[in-house]
Amino acid sequence: MPAPATTRVFMASTLYGAATLAAALDAGLYPASGRRLLLVANTAAVPETTPAFDEAPGFERLRARFDGVLSWNGTISPFHPSGWSPRPDDAPLWERHLRLLWGLGTDDVELVLESLQVNPAHAVAQLFADAPIDVYADGLMSYGPTRSKLDPLIGTRVRRLLHLDLVPGLVPLLLTEFGVEPEVVPGEVFTKVLAELSDAAAPGLPRAPEDAALLLGQYLSALDILTPEEEERLHVTMLRGAVARGHRAVVFKPHPSAPARWSRLLEEEAGRLGAELTVLDAPVLAEAVYQRLRPALVVACFSTALLTARTFYGLPVARAGTDLLLERLTPYQNSNRVPVTIVDALLPALEDPDGRETDPPERIGALLAAVGYAMQPQILPGLRPAAERYLSAHLDARTWRYFKRRRLTALALPGAVPAQLAFLSRNPAVRKAVRRARAVRRRLLKGKKTVSSA
Repeated sequence: MPAPATTRVFMASTLYGAATLAAALDAGLYPASGRRLLLVANTAAVPETTPAFDEAPGFERLRARFDGVLSWNGTISPFHPSGWSPRPDDAPLWERHLRLLWGLGTDDVELVLESLQVNPAHAVAQLFADAPIDVYADGLMSYGPTRSKLDPLIGTRVRRLLHLDLVPGLVPLLLTEFGVEPEVVPGEVFTKVLAELSDAAAPGLPRAPEDAALLLGQYLSALDILTPEEEERLHVTMLRGAVARGHRAVVFKPHPSAPARWSRLLEEEAGRLGAELTVLDAPVLAEAVYQRLRPALVVACFSTALLTARTFYGLPVARAGTDLLLERLTPYQNSNRVPVTIVDALLPALEDPDGRETDPPERIGALLAAVGYAMQPQILPGLRPAAERYLSAHLDARTWRYFKRRRLTALALPGAVPAQLAFLSRNPAVRKAVRRARAVRRRLLKGKKTVSSA
């Protein structure tokens, strides 16, 4: 009896993610046998008014790598991909339905998913309960811990984590609690895929003068990290900083969902500064802009595109606003903390005229081990010794921004007690007084229990 055929379902919600998958295929990370289906998920707040990435310029260049393209939104309509998951008892019925709908028959199914801990990827993993899983990470969040505890019935099915080597030498923490091995998608293959997208998008991109600076918007107010007014001021700060560095021509690429008035505010500020501002409204990747315009400087807050510019294209980059975000991110476990920390620790500030990197790359791994443990101590308990070593040796005026004293106190980590009071914990008299206080407290609690039971 012949072995069943294999169908691989590759799920993506962004063009950048689809490009990462295409690069993985081109690099031979998946054998050519079996069918390849691309499952497109549009996770925009209002998908009905926001085109999915398979309608973006250049997607046709990627389509040929797959045997078919499916719509997750169409499959589960009218539910939103980010909010829907199957009830456990319904999962077998859904799998049977999808096998009929997608023509899978009795094929063995393998899944290649992004952001496994949240929907829609989590929902797809639930529906195909026996399918082995590969996870691919197209951004900086792969260097941080899994954002929430994952069901072992899903986590133990993950075979490998595919990721771009955005910070060379830095090993991802994502899914390490399940012993998942990371595997790099070659950067040179990824940039070739991006070149295909750039060629397709080139007709829609304007020319820009030499020595132009590129500003990247992220729409952080939609994530409730900044207010709209604060994000507007951040863009103005980016513009002023670029002009202060001598860039008289500036290109602004807003987030596709950002309000148009933000661009108008920048235009007014550029007029006051005597700078030439070009606003890119075309729905293209920042990397396509790099290849087309070759900007002299790329400025953003904590966008992954900063690292692709620096690592894959050799472009000068600068960060802006990361200090404010490190202060604002709540709770401490917020998954954006790791990308913000990497960008803040590794890349030069816009206001630094020399453009110097603030922390050597070899220190980033130790820093992220400490931050990762502080974020998810129950998921990564093995990182506690590394966190203690880092905090004991490197906690100073510069690195305090990556931690919160309340968090360190809750975890009993170095830095929980101010340095000028650290001697108290070693003082015999203080330790004796603490023991007495605890003994009194225990007796009082015991007395209360006796009275209540009587």
